[in-house]
Amino acid sequence: MFNIWKIHTNPLKLKQFITFIHIISITTLKTTSFVNDFGEYSYKNVKENLLFGYDLKPMADNRTIQFAIPEKALLDLLMNYCVKFQSKALDHRVKLLLKTYDL
Repeated sequence: MFNIWKIHTNPLKLKQFITFIHIISITTLKTTSFVNDFGEYSYKNVKENLLFGYDLKPMADNRTIQFAIPEKALLDLLMNYCVKFQSKALDHRVKLLLKTYDL
């Protein structure tokens, strides 16, 4: 499920700016990431009960891809920040959000 697309610009190059895309996906598989010429891709592990809140979008070859709705993308981002920054206040708010919506 795709969540967040970020555009990064490298300010160190004065004459030429390098821009790339960072795509963060959530999965029940292991967390991993890689970079190639097209951008940076991250896969974040979540519990299976948190795989909800997405729309199916058509792709080529009659395939579909799961895109998170904005509210779900925000929830995933907050959960990622809780892990990354180890903020007790943010962690408390996310747990409250999960409890409020019975997730």
